[in-house]
Amino acid sequence: MNKSSEHLSQELNLKLQQRLNPQSVALGRVLEMSVPEFEDEVRRELDENPALDTVDSNDIRESSDFNESSEQLQLADYADPDDAPAYLRKAWNSSVNDEYYDAAALAPDEGSDMGEILLRHLADEKELSDSDMTIAAHIIGNLDSNGYLTRNLADIADDIAINDGFYVELSDIRRVFEEVRSLEPAGIGAVDLRDCLLLQLARMRPTVQSITAREIIDKYFDLFSKLHYDRIQAALGIDKEALADAIELIRTLNPKPASALETGRGGERMEHIVPDFVLDYDVSSDTFTVSLAGNIPELAVETSFRAADVPLKDVEKNDRRSEALAFIKRKRDDATAFIRLVEMRRHTMLGIARAIVAIQHNFFVSGDKSEIKPMILKDISAATGLDLSVISRATAGKYILTPHGVYPLKLFFNERPDAESDVSAHMILKVLSDAIAGEDKKSPLSDRELTALLASKGYDIARRTVAKYRERLGLPVARLRKTL
Repeated sequence: MNKSSEHLSQELNLKLQQRLNPQSVALGRVLEMSVPEFEDEVRRELDENPALDTVDSNDIRESSDFNESSEQLQLADYADPDDAPAYLRKAWNSSVNDEYYDAAALAPDEGSDMGEILLRHLADEKELSDSDMTIAAHIIGNLDSNGYLTRNLADIADDIAINDGFYVELSDIRRVFEEVRSLEPAGIGAVDLRDCLLLQLARMRPTVQSITAREIIDKYFDLFSKLHYDRIQAALGIDKEALADAIELIRTLNPKPASALETGRGGERMEHIVPDFVLDYDVSSDTFTVSLAGNIPELAVETSFRAADVPLKDVEKNDRRSEALAFIKRKRDDATAFIRLVEMRRHTMLGIARAIVAIQHNFFVSGDKSEIKPMILKDISAATGLDLSVISRATAGKYILTPHGVYPLKLFFNERPDAESDVSAHMILKVLSDAIAGEDKKSPLSDRELTALLASKGYDIARRTVAKYRERLGLPVARLRKTL
């Protein structure tokens, strides 16, 4: 009879694992923040942690004086003031200090969007029934930001039947659609670029130039988009001057007709860039001073939490103070860790910025982009001793204010065309841009010819590298740069 037996054994394995500690994770997170985001983070910590305070009395906290009314305290229980009862909202609005109450900021935007403008024009200029205006509202609601129709008319008819409860003949939708397409600016309601250009040409006074332009777009749009001018000229049987006049007229047309509408919307205003660093230059000593932008106060542990130094081990387990002392210690430790985190962020950001300024010294003096030297993350890592991932996080989306303007930090990171070259990509881009700008537009330079031209100027780089830099400049191949 066979007996089974079990054996126990032990094995010892060695394994290497790299783990980030919580402080490193937190540092990576705050390094990615922009100035406004980090200021918000500091405010949040000051609000949530009573052990965290500022050294300056004019700090980022709100006044500690208690002057809230009972209505304001009740209103604070609601996540959104609009959810509160009307009497509380009224009491709040009547008690708001004029110093902080900006009526203009709360006023509705007086601008109109594209749909409102077009519907108003329809009502003023056309005699449409209520049902026609409903159809028009659905058509205009399906125009994109450029003024192009994004859905077919049959689908819009289904939308009207579902949402408004009445059936619309396709012929009625087409009739209203043509009314929309007759509005100014010309091109509104087009279904594609070709249709948009034809709508604009159709409103022009008939001349040899406009008729030729219309025939080109109507019958030879594909050839026109690929710049095959010789084939268009042969197909139309016209001379080069007549073709050039027609193409010049086409180039005056607006491919985005909705851009001609004055909407006045505040949301379309230019977004401002907030620099993360400020660079000052002393001409007499030829030295730079880098500082962090923003309004980050000097932080410290609040006085009463610093005074609470009773060790928890000296407190009886059943002592009612133990829970309070544990809370104090936890908040004090959190405050200390956050203060250390802010200092680590400041030290890391400044170290990286100073290394960039040192390497790109010539550019920051002159402001000439051709002076930007080849520089990669490893160069900054060698100068600062920081990990590549830390440098990448700290520079992503960051801007520096210099005597010559505001620049993104990513501008200064550019590879060498080859391992042995000291020429930066920015220099190559400038030389390439100048070469293409000065070429004969009737016979533009091919990538191979551009490579030979750069080689004659001392820039020995491969043709595929030239093609890559040309694409970075947003310039098409030679055939598409050709003009009559």
